[in-house]
Amino acid sequence: MNLSELWRLYEADKIIQGFSPKTLKAYSLQHKMLMLELGDWL
Repeated sequence: MNLSELWRLYEADKIIQGFSPKTLKAYSLQHKMLMLELGDWL
């Protein structure tokens, strides 16, 4: 499992929990920044 797959699962969970689209967008940006630094491995 790589970081992209983990992100999709995490995002789906947060949608179910009712997180706002703006919060999810902010989280997505943080994920993209992490991916730039670490790559897509785990």
